[in-house]
Amino acid sequence: MKYVIVTGGVLSGLGKGITVSSIGRLLISRGYRVTAIKIDPYLNCDAGTMNPFQHGEVFVLDDGGEVDLDLGNYERFLDVNLTKEHNITTGKVYKSVIEKERKGDYLGSTVQIIPHITNEIKNQIKNVSEKSNADVVLIELGGTVGDIESMPFLESMRQLRTEVGPEENLVFVHTTLVPIMGVVGEQKTKPTQHSVKELRAIGIQPDIIVGRGIKMLSYDIKKKISLFCDVPLEGIVSAPDAESIYQVPVLLEEQGLTDYLLRRLGLSPRKPDLTKWKKFLKPLLNPKHKINIAIVGKYTYLKDSYISYMETLHHCSAETSTKINILWIEAEDIEKNGCESLKNADGIIVPGGFGERGIEGKISAIKYSRENKIPFLGVCLGFQLATIEFCRNVLKIGDADSSEFKKTRHAVVDLLPEQKEIKDMGATMRLGGHTVIIKKNSLAYKIYNRIKISERHRHRYEINPDYIKRIEKAGMKFSGKSVDRKRMEILELKNHSFFVASQFHPEFKSRPSKPAPLFLGLVKAAKKVKK
Repeated sequence: MKYVIVTGGVLSGLGKGITVSSIGRLLISRGYRVTAIKIDPYLNCDAGTMNPFQHGEVFVLDDGGEVDLDLGNYERFLDVNLTKEHNITTGKVYKSVIEKERKGDYLGSTVQIIPHITNEIKNQIKNVSEKSNADVVLIELGGTVGDIESMPFLESMRQLRTEVGPEENLVFVHTTLVPIMGVVGEQKTKPTQHSVKELRAIGIQPDIIVGRGIKMLSYDIKKKISLFCDVPLEGIVSAPDAESIYQVPVLLEEQGLTDYLLRRLGLSPRKPDLTKWKKFLKPLLNPKHKINIAIVGKYTYLKDSYISYMETLHHCSAETSTKINILWIEAEDIEKNGCESLKNADGIIVPGGFGERGIEGKISAIKYSRENKIPFLGVCLGFQLATIEFCRNVLKIGDADSSEFKKTRHAVVDLLPEQKEIKDMGATMRLGGHTVIIKKNSLAYKIYNRIKISERHRHRYEINPDYIKRIEKAGMKFSGKSVDRKRMEILELKNHSFFVASQFHPEFKSRPSKPAPLFLGLVKAAKKVKK
Protein backbone atom coordinates (compact mmCIF):
# COMPACT_ATOMS: atom_id res chain seq x y z
CA MET A 1 0.00 0.00 0.00
CA LYS A 2 1.25 3.46 -0.93
CA TYR A 3 0.37 6.64 1.00
CA VAL A 4 0.38 10.32 0.03
CA ILE A 5 -0.08 12.58 3.06
CA VAL A 6 -0.97 16.24 2.49
CA THR A 7 -0.31 18.77 5.26
CA GLY A 8 -0.79 22.53 5.32
CA GLY A 9 1.16 25.45 6.68
CA VAL A 10 0.93 29.21 7.32
CA LEU A 11 -2.89 29.41 7.34
CA SER A 12 -5.98 27.32 6.76
CA GLY A 13 -8.10 27.44 3.63
CA LEU A 14 -5.14 27.14 1.24
CA GLY A 15 -6.79 24.38 -0.75
CA LYS A 16 -5.33 21.17 0.68
CA GLY A 17 -8.56 19.40 -0.30
CA ILE A 18 -8.20 20.49 -3.92
CA THR A 19 -4.53 19.42 -3.85
CA VAL A 20 -5.53 15.96 -2.61
CA SER A 21 -8.37 15.72 -5.12
CA SER A 22 -6.15 16.84 -8.00
CA ILE A 23 -3.36 14.40 -7.14
CA GLY A 24 -5.98 11.66 -6.97
CA ARG A 25 -7.35 12.59 -10.41
CA LEU A 26 -3.80 12.57 -11.86
CA LEU A 27 -3.07 9.11 -10.43
CA ILE A 28 -6.36 7.84 -11.84
CA SER A 29 -5.37 9.29 -15.22
CA ARG A 30 -2.34 6.98 -15.07
CA GLY A 31 -4.49 3.94 -14.36
CA TYR A 32 -4.02 3.64 -10.59
CA ARG A 33 -6.78 2.94 -8.06
CA VAL A 34 -7.11 5.68 -5.46
CA THR A 35 -9.05 6.43 -2.28
CA ALA A 36 -8.94 9.42 0.06
CA ILE A 37 -9.17 10.06 3.82
CA LYS A 38 -9.81 13.40 5.53
CA ILE A 39 -8.50 13.90 9.06
CA ASP A 40 -10.23 16.69 11.01
CA PRO A 41 -8.63 17.60 14.35
CA TYR A 42 -11.83 18.90 15.97
CA LEU A 43 -13.44 17.12 18.94
CA ASN A 44 -16.80 16.61 17.22
CA CYS A 45 -17.31 12.98 16.22
CA ASP A 46 -18.63 14.15 12.86
CA ALA A 47 -19.69 17.36 11.09
CA GLY A 48 -23.43 16.74 11.56
CA THR A 49 -23.99 19.16 14.44
CA MET A 50 -21.73 21.93 13.17
CA ASN A 51 -23.01 25.37 12.15
CA PRO A 52 -22.57 26.03 8.39
CA PHE A 53 -21.39 29.58 9.25
CA GLN A 54 -18.42 28.13 11.14
CA HIS A 55 -17.47 25.10 9.11
CA GLY A 56 -19.25 25.30 5.78
CA GLU A 57 -21.44 22.62 4.25
CA VAL A 58 -22.10 19.26 5.86
CA PHE A 59 -21.58 16.70 3.10
CA VAL A 60 -23.66 13.50 3.28
CA LEU A 61 -22.44 10.12 2.04
CA ASP A 62 -24.37 7.10 0.80
CA ASP A 63 -23.98 5.33 4.16
CA GLY A 64 -25.44 8.33 6.00
CA GLY A 65 -22.14 9.74 7.18
CA GLU A 66 -22.23 13.50 7.85
CA VAL A 67 -18.72 14.58 6.96
CA ASP A 68 -16.41 17.45 6.07
CA LEU A 69 -17.05 19.22 2.77
CA ASP A 70 -13.63 18.12 1.44
CA LEU A 71 -15.00 14.60 1.03
CA GLY A 72 -17.42 16.11 -1.46
CA ASN A 73 -14.46 17.34 -3.50
CA TYR A 74 -12.86 13.89 -3.29
CA GLU A 75 -16.02 12.23 -4.60
CA ARG A 76 -16.41 14.74 -7.41
CA PHE A 77 -12.79 14.63 -8.59
CA LEU A 78 -12.22 10.89 -8.11
CA ASP A 79 -15.76 9.79 -9.09
CA VAL A 80 -15.97 7.43 -6.10
CA ASN A 81 -18.43 6.85 -3.25
CA LEU A 82 -16.72 7.14 0.12
CA THR A 83 -17.91 6.04 3.59
CA LYS A 84 -18.05 7.68 7.01
CA GLU A 85 -14.85 5.78 7.88
CA HIS A 86 -13.01 8.00 5.37
CA ASN A 87 -13.46 10.97 7.73
CA ILE A 88 -11.37 10.61 10.90
CA THR A 89 -11.85 13.15 13.69
CA THR A 90 -10.32 13.69 17.12
CA GLY A 91 -13.75 12.95 18.58
CA LYS A 92 -13.95 9.57 16.84
CA VAL A 93 -10.42 8.63 17.89
CA TYR A 94 -10.79 9.59 21.55
CA LYS A 95 -14.26 8.02 21.77
CA SER A 96 -12.90 4.72 20.47
CA VAL A 97 -9.91 4.77 22.85
CA ILE A 98 -12.06 5.62 25.89
CA GLU A 99 -14.56 2.86 25.03
CA LYS A 100 -11.69 0.35 24.79
CA GLU A 101 -10.26 1.59 28.09
CA ARG A 102 -13.64 1.13 29.81
CA LYS A 103 -13.83 -2.44 28.51
CA GLY A 104 -10.35 -3.18 29.82
CA ASP A 105 -8.77 -3.68 26.42
CA TYR A 106 -5.52 -2.03 27.53
CA LEU A 107 -4.94 -4.52 30.35
CA GLY A 108 -4.51 -1.92 33.07
CA SER A 109 -2.01 0.23 31.15
CA THR A 110 -1.87 3.97 31.68
CA VAL A 111 -3.67 5.24 28.57
CA GLN A 112 -1.67 8.01 26.89
CA ILE A 113 -1.51 10.06 23.71
CA ILE A 114 1.49 7.99 22.66
CA PRO A 115 1.07 5.11 21.95
CA HIS A 116 -2.69 4.63 22.46
CA ILE A 117 -4.14 7.64 20.61
CA THR A 118 -1.54 7.52 17.84
CA ASN A 119 -2.07 3.77 17.41
CA GLU A 120 -5.81 4.29 17.13
CA ILE A 121 -5.29 6.92 14.43
CA LYS A 122 -3.07 4.55 12.45
CA ASN A 123 -5.51 1.67 12.94
CA GLN A 124 -8.39 3.73 11.54
CA ILE A 125 -6.26 4.69 8.52
CA LYS A 126 -5.18 1.09 7.93
CA ASN A 127 -8.76 -0.12 8.28
CA VAL A 128 -9.85 2.15 5.40
CA SER A 129 -6.76 1.24 3.36
CA GLU A 130 -7.35 -2.50 3.62
CA LYS A 131 -11.02 -2.22 2.63
CA SER A 132 -10.42 0.14 -0.27
CA ASN A 133 -8.54 -2.16 -2.66
CA ALA A 134 -6.65 0.98 -3.74
CA ASP A 135 -3.09 1.31 -4.99
CA VAL A 136 -2.63 4.69 -3.32
CA VAL A 137 -4.32 6.13 -0.23
CA LEU A 138 -4.45 9.94 -0.09
CA ILE A 139 -4.65 11.47 3.39
CA GLU A 140 -5.44 15.13 4.05
CA LEU A 141 -4.52 16.36 7.51
CA GLY A 142 -6.81 19.29 8.35
CA GLY A 143 -5.63 22.43 10.10
CA THR A 144 -2.09 23.77 9.92
CA VAL A 145 1.28 22.58 11.18
CA GLY A 146 1.79 23.98 14.69
CA ASP A 147 -1.83 23.67 15.79
CA ILE A 148 -2.04 21.95 19.20
CA GLU A 149 -4.96 19.76 18.11
CA SER A 150 -3.03 18.51 15.05
CA MET A 151 0.01 17.26 17.00
CA PRO A 152 -1.19 13.67 17.68
CA PHE A 153 -2.06 13.25 14.00
CA LEU A 154 1.29 14.58 12.80
CA GLU A 155 3.06 12.26 15.23
CA SER A 156 0.96 9.36 13.89
CA MET A 157 2.00 10.26 10.32
CA ARG A 158 5.65 10.33 11.39
CA GLN A 159 5.27 6.86 12.90
CA LEU A 160 3.38 5.62 9.86
CA ARG A 161 6.27 6.48 7.55
CA THR A 162 8.52 4.19 9.60
CA GLU A 163 5.95 1.39 9.77
CA VAL A 164 4.97 1.14 6.08
CA GLY A 165 8.37 -0.16 5.07
CA PRO A 166 10.60 1.34 2.38
CA GLU A 167 10.66 5.10 2.10
CA GLU A 168 9.01 4.90 -1.33
CA ASN A 169 5.75 3.69 0.26
CA LEU A 170 4.88 7.09 1.73
CA VAL A 171 5.19 10.64 0.40
CA PHE A 172 4.61 13.89 2.30
CA VAL A 173 3.14 16.82 0.36
CA HIS A 174 3.18 20.18 2.13
CA THR A 175 0.83 22.92 0.91
CA THR A 176 1.94 26.40 1.84
CA LEU A 177 1.42 30.07 1.03
CA VAL A 178 3.79 32.09 -1.14
CA PRO A 179 2.40 35.64 -0.83
CA ILE A 180 3.21 38.61 -3.04
CA MET A 181 4.42 41.68 -1.20
CA GLY A 182 5.22 45.27 -2.15
CA VAL A 183 4.42 47.39 -5.18
CA VAL A 184 6.80 45.36 -7.36
CA GLY A 185 4.88 42.16 -6.63
CA GLU A 186 7.77 40.16 -5.13
CA GLN A 187 7.01 36.57 -4.13
CA LYS A 188 8.07 35.84 -0.55
CA THR A 189 9.32 32.42 0.61
CA LYS A 190 9.72 33.15 4.34
CA PRO A 191 6.26 31.78 5.34
CA THR A 192 7.09 28.55 3.49
CA GLN A 193 10.52 28.30 5.13
CA HIS A 194 9.09 28.73 8.62
CA SER A 195 6.26 26.28 7.95
CA VAL A 196 8.65 23.59 6.72
CA LYS A 197 10.95 24.28 9.68
CA GLU A 198 8.01 23.62 12.00
CA LEU A 199 7.23 20.40 10.15
CA ARG A 200 10.82 19.19 10.31
CA ALA A 201 10.96 19.91 14.05
CA ILE A 202 8.18 17.32 14.42
CA GLY A 203 10.28 14.82 12.48
CA ILE A 204 8.63 15.10 9.07
CA GLN A 205 10.55 16.08 5.96
CA PRO A 206 8.28 17.03 3.03
CA ASP A 207 8.97 15.39 -0.33
CA ILE A 208 6.84 17.82 -2.34
CA ILE A 209 5.90 21.44 -1.67
CA VAL A 210 2.82 22.95 -3.33
CA GLY A 211 3.16 26.72 -3.35
CA ARG A 212 -0.17 28.51 -3.31
CA GLY A 213 -0.39 32.07 -4.50
CA ILE A 214 -1.93 34.52 -6.90
CA LYS A 215 0.40 33.57 -9.76
CA MET A 216 2.84 30.86 -10.81
CA LEU A 217 6.08 30.57 -8.84
CA SER A 218 9.07 31.92 -10.73
CA TYR A 219 12.04 29.64 -11.38
CA ASP A 220 14.20 31.61 -8.94
CA ILE A 221 11.60 31.30 -6.19
CA LYS A 222 11.35 27.55 -6.78
CA LYS A 223 15.15 27.27 -6.51
CA LYS A 224 15.13 29.25 -3.27
CA ILE A 225 12.40 27.09 -1.70
CA SER A 226 14.24 23.96 -2.85
CA LEU A 227 17.49 25.15 -1.25
CA PHE A 228 16.06 26.26 2.09
CA CYS A 229 13.56 23.40 2.50
CA ASP A 230 15.78 20.56 1.23
CA VAL A 231 13.26 19.43 -1.39
CA PRO A 232 14.34 18.59 -4.97
CA LEU A 233 13.57 21.33 -7.48
CA GLU A 234 11.15 19.06 -9.38
CA GLY A 235 9.27 18.59 -6.11
CA ILE A 236 8.46 22.32 -5.88
CA VAL A 237 5.10 22.79 -7.58
CA SER A 238 3.09 25.94 -8.21
CA ALA A 239 -0.67 26.10 -7.60
CA PRO A 240 -1.79 29.60 -8.63
CA ASP A 241 -5.33 30.90 -8.35
CA ALA A 242 -7.37 29.42 -11.19
CA GLU A 243 -10.63 30.33 -12.85
CA SER A 244 -11.95 26.90 -11.88
CA ILE A 245 -10.76 24.32 -9.35
CA TYR A 246 -11.10 21.73 -12.11
CA GLN A 247 -8.12 23.31 -13.88
CA VAL A 248 -5.77 22.38 -11.03
CA PRO A 249 -5.06 18.75 -12.11
CA VAL A 250 -4.06 20.00 -15.57
CA LEU A 251 -1.81 22.73 -14.09
CA LEU A 252 -0.06 20.19 -11.86
CA GLU A 253 0.31 17.69 -14.70
CA GLU A 254 1.92 20.32 -16.92
CA GLN A 255 4.59 20.91 -14.24
CA GLY A 256 5.54 17.23 -14.17
CA LEU A 257 4.14 16.50 -10.71
CA THR A 258 2.64 13.12 -11.66
CA ASP A 259 5.88 11.77 -13.15
CA TYR A 260 7.88 12.89 -10.11
CA LEU A 261 5.27 11.45 -7.70
CA LEU A 262 5.23 8.07 -9.48
CA ARG A 263 9.03 7.86 -9.31
CA ARG A 264 9.00 8.86 -5.65
CA LEU A 265 6.38 6.20 -4.87
CA GLY A 266 8.18 3.54 -6.87
CA LEU A 267 5.23 3.11 -9.24
CA SER A 268 5.71 2.33 -12.92
CA PRO A 269 5.23 5.30 -15.27
CA ARG A 270 2.14 5.09 -17.46
CA LYS A 271 0.83 7.25 -20.25
CA PRO A 272 -1.53 9.97 -18.93
CA ASP A 273 -5.12 10.15 -20.12
CA LEU A 274 -6.85 13.42 -19.23
CA THR A 275 -8.91 13.50 -22.41
CA LYS A 276 -12.33 13.34 -20.71
CA TRP A 277 -11.23 15.82 -18.06
CA LYS A 278 -10.11 18.36 -20.66
CA LYS A 279 -13.28 17.75 -22.66
CA PHE A 280 -15.26 18.67 -19.53
CA LEU A 281 -13.11 21.78 -18.98
CA LYS A 282 -13.44 23.24 -22.47
CA PRO A 283 -17.12 24.34 -22.36
CA LEU A 284 -16.78 25.22 -18.66
CA LEU A 285 -14.07 27.78 -19.42
CA ASN A 286 -15.45 28.89 -22.80
CA PRO A 287 -19.26 28.98 -22.44
CA LYS A 288 -21.50 30.11 -25.31
CA HIS A 289 -24.50 31.19 -23.23
CA LYS A 290 -25.20 33.01 -19.96
CA ILE A 291 -27.94 32.81 -17.33
CA ASN A 292 -28.54 34.02 -13.77
CA ILE A 293 -29.52 31.51 -11.10
CA ALA A 294 -30.58 32.87 -7.69
CA ILE A 295 -29.85 30.84 -4.57
CA VAL A 296 -32.17 32.01 -1.80
CA GLY A 297 -30.54 30.82 1.41
CA LYS A 298 -29.73 31.84 4.94
CA TYR A 299 -26.01 31.05 5.05
CA THR A 300 -25.08 32.99 1.90
CA TYR A 301 -22.44 35.10 3.68
CA LEU A 302 -20.26 31.97 3.74
CA LYS A 303 -20.33 30.49 0.26
CA ASP A 304 -18.78 27.21 1.49
CA SER A 305 -22.16 26.53 3.12
CA TYR A 306 -23.48 25.79 -0.37
CA ILE A 307 -20.35 24.40 -2.04
CA SER A 308 -22.11 21.33 -3.49
CA TYR A 309 -24.74 23.58 -5.07
CA MET A 310 -22.01 25.70 -6.66
CA GLU A 311 -20.08 22.70 -7.97
CA THR A 312 -23.24 21.07 -9.33
CA LEU A 313 -24.02 24.27 -11.24
CA HIS A 314 -20.46 24.18 -12.61
CA HIS A 315 -21.13 20.63 -13.83
CA CYS A 316 -24.32 21.88 -15.50
CA SER A 317 -22.41 24.80 -16.95
CA ALA A 318 -19.98 22.47 -18.71
CA GLU A 319 -22.79 20.20 -19.89
CA THR A 320 -24.75 23.07 -21.44
CA SER A 321 -21.87 25.40 -22.38
CA THR A 322 -23.47 28.08 -20.22
CA LYS A 323 -21.91 30.57 -17.84
CA ILE A 324 -24.06 30.43 -14.73
CA ASN A 325 -23.91 33.59 -12.68
CA ILE A 326 -25.07 32.84 -9.14
CA LEU A 327 -27.13 35.56 -7.46
CA TRP A 328 -26.69 35.11 -3.72
CA ILE A 329 -29.95 36.21 -2.07
CA GLU A 330 -30.30 36.25 1.72
CA ALA A 331 -33.79 35.03 2.64
CA GLU A 332 -34.11 37.59 5.44
CA ASP A 333 -33.49 40.38 2.92
CA ILE A 334 -36.56 39.23 0.98
CA GLU A 335 -38.55 39.37 4.21
CA LYS A 336 -37.51 43.02 4.64
CA ASN A 337 -37.48 44.25 1.04
CA GLY A 338 -39.69 41.90 -0.98
CA CYS A 339 -38.70 39.99 -4.14
CA GLU A 340 -37.10 42.88 -6.06
CA SER A 341 -33.72 41.11 -5.85
CA LEU A 342 -35.15 38.21 -7.90
CA LYS A 343 -36.16 40.25 -10.95
CA ASN A 344 -32.94 39.40 -12.85
CA ALA A 345 -33.08 35.68 -12.03
CA ASP A 346 -33.60 33.22 -14.89
CA GLY A 347 -33.98 30.42 -12.35
CA ILE A 348 -34.39 30.13 -8.57
CA ILE A 349 -33.03 27.55 -6.13
CA VAL A 350 -34.28 27.31 -2.54
CA PRO A 351 -31.78 25.03 -0.79
CA GLY A 352 -31.89 22.95 2.37
CA GLY A 353 -31.36 24.20 5.91
CA PHE A 354 -32.57 23.90 9.48
CA GLY A 355 -34.38 26.29 11.79
CA GLU A 356 -37.03 29.00 11.45
CA ARG A 357 -34.82 31.96 10.49
CA GLY A 358 -35.45 33.19 6.94
CA ILE A 359 -38.33 30.78 6.29
CA GLU A 360 -40.87 33.42 5.24
CA GLY A 361 -38.38 34.94 2.80
CA LYS A 362 -37.88 31.56 1.17
CA ILE A 363 -41.66 31.05 0.92
CA SER A 364 -42.00 34.48 -0.72
CA ALA A 365 -39.34 33.52 -3.28
CA ILE A 366 -41.20 30.29 -4.06
CA LYS A 367 -44.48 32.18 -4.50
CA TYR A 368 -42.73 34.66 -6.80
CA SER A 369 -41.33 31.82 -8.90
CA ARG A 370 -44.66 29.98 -9.10
CA GLU A 371 -46.70 33.02 -10.05
CA ASN A 372 -44.18 34.43 -12.54
CA LYS A 373 -43.34 31.08 -14.18
CA ILE A 374 -39.65 31.37 -13.32
CA PRO A 375 -37.89 27.95 -13.32
CA PHE A 376 -37.65 26.74 -9.74
CA LEU A 377 -35.84 23.96 -7.90
CA GLY A 378 -36.42 23.31 -4.21
CA VAL A 379 -34.10 21.03 -2.25
CA CYS A 380 -34.98 19.37 1.08
CA LEU A 381 -36.33 22.31 3.11
CA GLY A 382 -37.09 23.99 -0.23
CA PHE A 383 -39.29 20.98 -1.07
CA GLN A 384 -41.18 21.33 2.21
CA LEU A 385 -41.61 25.08 1.85
CA ALA A 386 -42.89 24.71 -1.72
CA THR A 387 -45.62 22.46 -0.31
CA ILE A 388 -46.42 24.95 2.47
CA GLU A 389 -46.56 27.86 0.01
CA PHE A 390 -48.95 25.92 -2.25
CA CYS A 391 -51.21 25.07 0.69
CA ARG A 392 -51.28 28.67 1.91
CA ASN A 393 -51.81 30.44 -1.41
CA VAL A 394 -53.60 27.89 -3.62
CA LEU A 395 -55.53 25.78 -1.11
CA LYS A 396 -56.04 28.92 1.04
CA ILE A 397 -54.93 27.22 4.25
CA GLY A 398 -53.64 30.40 5.84
CA ASP A 399 -51.87 28.83 8.82
CA ALA A 400 -50.26 25.96 6.89
CA ASP A 401 -46.78 25.44 8.32
CA SER A 402 -44.25 22.93 9.61
CA SER A 403 -44.30 21.61 13.16
CA GLU A 404 -40.52 22.09 13.10
CA PHE A 405 -41.13 25.83 13.38
CA LYS A 406 -44.36 26.29 15.32
CA LYS A 407 -47.50 24.65 16.63
CA THR A 408 -50.30 24.98 14.09
CA ARG A 409 -53.65 23.39 13.28
CA HIS A 410 -52.37 22.64 9.79
CA ALA A 411 -48.96 21.00 10.09
CA VAL A 412 -48.52 20.30 6.38
CA VAL A 413 -44.95 19.28 7.22
CA ASP A 414 -44.71 17.08 10.30
CA LEU A 415 -43.09 14.05 11.84
CA LEU A 416 -44.65 10.78 10.71
CA PRO A 417 -46.59 8.88 13.43
CA GLU A 418 -43.81 6.31 13.88
CA GLN A 419 -41.25 9.12 14.25
CA LYS A 420 -43.25 10.74 17.05
CA GLU A 421 -42.92 7.56 19.11
CA ILE A 422 -39.11 7.82 19.08
CA LYS A 423 -37.78 9.71 22.10
CA ASP A 424 -34.25 10.26 20.74
CA MET A 425 -34.51 13.09 18.18
CA GLY A 426 -31.22 12.02 16.62
CA ALA A 427 -32.79 8.70 15.67
CA THR A 428 -35.51 10.46 13.63
CA MET A 429 -33.04 11.82 11.09
CA ARG A 430 -33.18 10.25 7.65
CA LEU A 431 -29.64 10.12 6.35
CA GLY A 432 -27.80 8.72 3.35
CA GLY A 433 -28.88 6.98 0.18
CA HIS A 434 -32.51 5.83 -0.14
CA THR A 435 -34.49 4.47 -3.07
CA VAL A 436 -37.07 6.72 -4.72
CA ILE A 437 -39.82 5.41 -7.01
CA ILE A 438 -40.79 7.79 -9.84
CA LYS A 439 -44.15 7.86 -11.61
CA LYS A 440 -44.13 7.29 -15.33
CA ASN A 441 -45.42 10.12 -17.55
CA SER A 442 -44.12 12.69 -15.05
CA LEU A 443 -41.55 15.43 -15.53
CA ALA A 444 -39.33 13.66 -13.00
CA TYR A 445 -39.44 10.51 -15.12
CA LYS A 446 -38.53 12.54 -18.20
CA ILE A 447 -35.57 14.04 -16.31
CA TYR A 448 -34.22 10.79 -14.84
CA ASN A 449 -35.49 8.44 -17.57
CA ARG A 450 -36.02 5.67 -15.04
CA ILE A 451 -38.53 4.53 -12.44
CA LYS A 452 -36.14 3.72 -9.59
CA ILE A 453 -33.32 5.99 -8.40
CA SER A 454 -31.20 6.32 -5.27
CA GLU A 455 -30.47 9.74 -3.79
CA ARG A 456 -28.99 11.03 -0.53
CA HIS A 457 -31.11 12.48 2.27
CA ARG A 458 -30.57 14.65 5.33
CA HIS A 459 -33.82 15.65 6.99
CA ARG A 460 -36.21 14.83 9.80
CA TYR A 461 -39.68 16.17 8.88
CA GLU A 462 -41.92 14.84 6.09
CA ILE A 463 -44.97 15.93 4.12
CA ASN A 464 -48.03 15.15 6.25
CA PRO A 465 -49.94 12.28 4.56
CA ASP A 466 -53.27 13.82 5.68
CA TYR A 467 -52.87 16.64 3.11
CA ILE A 468 -51.56 14.75 0.08
CA LYS A 469 -54.92 14.10 -1.63
CA ARG A 470 -56.00 17.74 -1.29
CA ILE A 471 -52.67 18.99 -2.60
CA GLU A 472 -52.66 16.66 -5.62
CA LYS A 473 -56.29 17.43 -6.42
CA ALA A 474 -55.36 21.13 -6.60
CA GLY A 475 -52.62 20.48 -9.16
CA MET A 476 -49.35 19.81 -7.33
CA LYS A 477 -48.26 16.22 -8.01
CA PHE A 478 -45.92 14.09 -5.95
CA SER A 479 -44.16 12.25 -8.76
CA GLY A 480 -41.55 10.59 -6.57
CA LYS A 481 -42.19 8.59 -3.40
CA SER A 482 -40.33 6.26 -1.05
CA VAL A 483 -40.59 2.52 -1.63
CA ASP A 484 -43.24 2.18 1.13
CA ARG A 485 -45.14 5.20 -0.35
CA LYS A 486 -45.19 6.88 3.08
CA ARG A 487 -42.70 9.62 2.23
CA MET A 488 -43.06 12.14 -0.58
CA GLU A 489 -39.80 12.61 -2.46
CA ILE A 490 -40.41 14.75 -5.59
CA LEU A 491 -43.11 17.32 -6.36
CA GLU A 492 -43.85 19.13 -9.61
CA LEU A 493 -46.34 21.56 -11.10
CA LYS A 494 -47.80 21.36 -14.57
CA ASN A 495 -48.35 24.46 -16.71
CA HIS A 496 -45.11 25.97 -15.48
CA SER A 497 -41.74 26.53 -17.17
CA PHE A 498 -40.10 24.23 -14.57
CA PHE A 499 -41.30 23.83 -11.01
CA VAL A 500 -39.72 20.82 -9.28
CA ALA A 501 -38.57 20.11 -5.74
CA SER A 502 -37.03 17.10 -4.02
CA GLN A 503 -36.89 15.98 -0.42
CA PHE A 504 -33.43 14.52 -1.13
CA HIS A 505 -30.19 16.34 -1.99
CA PRO A 506 -29.34 15.68 -5.65
CA GLU A 507 -26.24 17.90 -5.43
CA PHE A 508 -24.41 15.34 -3.29
CA LYS A 509 -24.15 12.86 -6.17
CA SER A 510 -23.32 15.30 -8.97
CA ARG A 511 -20.05 14.74 -10.83
CA PRO A 512 -18.13 16.47 -13.62
CA SER A 513 -19.60 15.18 -16.91
CA LYS A 514 -22.50 13.66 -14.89
CA PRO A 515 -24.42 16.63 -13.42
CA ALA A 516 -27.34 16.04 -11.06
CA PRO A 517 -30.40 15.57 -13.31
CA LEU A 518 -32.71 17.96 -11.43
CA PHE A 519 -30.14 20.77 -11.50
CA LEU A 520 -29.52 20.13 -15.19
CA GLY A 521 -33.27 20.30 -15.79
CA LEU A 522 -33.42 23.67 -14.03
CA VAL A 523 -30.52 25.09 -16.06
CA LYS A 524 -31.99 23.91 -19.37
CA ALA A 525 -35.37 25.41 -18.45
CA ALA A 526 -33.75 28.71 -17.42
CA LYS A 527 -31.88 28.85 -20.75
CA LYS A 528 -35.11 28.18 -22.63
CA VAL A 529 -37.08 30.83 -20.75
CA LYS A 530 -34.35 33.43 -21.20
CA LYS A 531 -34.12 32.70 -24.92
